[in-house]
Amino acid sequence: MLLSSRHREGRVVGYGTVSLAEIPPTRLFLLSFGLLILVGTLGLLFLPGLYEGAGLGFVDALFTATSAVCVTGLIVVDTATYFTPFGQAWIALLIQLGGLGILTFTTLLIVVLGRRTTLGMEEAAGGQAHVLRHLDGKSLVKAVVISTFLLEALGAVALWLIWSNRFGAAGALWPAIFHAISAFCNAGFSVFSDSLLGFQRAPATLLLISSLIVVGGIGFIVLTDLRARYLSRATQRLGTHTQLVLISTAIFLAAGMLLFLVFESDDQLRDLSWPSRVVNALFMSVTPRTAGFNTVDYDASTNPTLFLTLMLMIVGGSPGSTAGGLKTTTAALLGLALWGRLRGRRLVSVGGRTVPEETVQRASGLAAGGLAFLALAVFLLAMTELPAAETADRTQFLRLVFEAHSAFGTVGLSMGVTPALSTVGRLIVTCVMFVGRVGPLSIASAMAFAEARTKVKYRFPYEDVVIG
Repeated sequence: MLLSSRHREGRVVGYGTVSLAEIPPTRLFLLSFGLLILVGTLGLLFLPGLYEGAGLGFVDALFTATSAVCVTGLIVVDTATYFTPFGQAWIALLIQLGGLGILTFTTLLIVVLGRRTTLGMEEAAGGQAHVLRHLDGKSLVKAVVISTFLLEALGAVALWLIWSNRFGAAGALWPAIFHAISAFCNAGFSVFSDSLLGFQRAPATLLLISSLIVVGGIGFIVLTDLRARYLSRATQRLGTHTQLVLISTAIFLAAGMLLFLVFESDDQLRDLSWPSRVVNALFMSVTPRTAGFNTVDYDASTNPTLFLTLMLMIVGGSPGSTAGGLKTTTAALLGLALWGRLRGRRLVSVGGRTVPEETVQRASGLAAGGLAFLALAVFLLAMTELPAAETADRTQFLRLVFEAHSAFGTVGLSMGVTPALSTVGRLIVTCVMFVGRVGPLSIASAMAFAEARTKVKYRFPYEDVVIG
């Protein structure tokens, strides 16, 4: 019962009850994803007609729903054969809602919090509030939804045209729709049992899906800035965030493609023509950030390929996108900060603009926290999935490391260990997928809000320590 109330900062704050407006955005974000995973799990457990045979148990249903909502793509059953078309449609719906949830929340948070005047609120928006400050919340959500559906529809039509010769007009329709949604949302789910291994010699398919992945992974912040710069009469410069995302994305894609070409040309790509090798190497550079489709068997890949894939999975995509990972901007800022330190420069500059030191510090904190959590996940999987004997298979440990990185980066690539995980192992990976999906944004927002609300009344005397 509401006992009394007063008006504060344009909203009613009640005593004895908590209104929805009073719940911190970070907590609302976590609750929304938790609720969507719960609905997805219950649907997989109780909706009729989802399976070709027996249905999933609770743990496997929870794992599958989390993988879909968190747009990861790790699977304990074959999506192509285990689910009916209705079951695949349920998976696609969860992927779509999970992808849109990330897009709408992150970009809306940036706009809404960016409209406030306090530094803490702007930092809660990830430091990019100025990019979208000219948009109001309703216009932003509308633009996100329309753009998402439009790009997915264009991708589905293009895939249908390409695949009609292979599967027939009717047979290509559902795979085209499903893969357009999965690719744009960076989910990695496929209705083909071998993912995209069968398309190694189909460069048009790989280039189209790569394009959907990249567009979905650079983020709506960047897309909006590009549209304002090039598709309207505005003459404003590209934002620093946009420049950093585009440059870092191009570097990661180009470097990854060249290195994968070197590592696999005499191995898994040796039977392909050189144009197909180049396209497959590019695809291998795109999917670890963070789509999860594969055209090669990662369990048979070279060690340098596996290491490079791990690094790309850690980086992931860009803020305000459907991709996971620590994000390209975090990696770029840390790289620029290191390069600046080596040159004796304290500040980080991009495109004639100086990045606030608080943003660089937050990037360092996110990277440290993410890597620490990833190390914990690997440790727990090693405890639960590997025998304690001295003759334990070291290759299996590498598979578990790969699995943990894939789950945290919401990638979906696997060395084939996912179906063999124990019940405890599947629950661990489920938690890693959830934290990998919502963690970076939640941590960043929590850090900024805590800083904005904390009033420092005193500090201790300075005293330095030795590092390095």
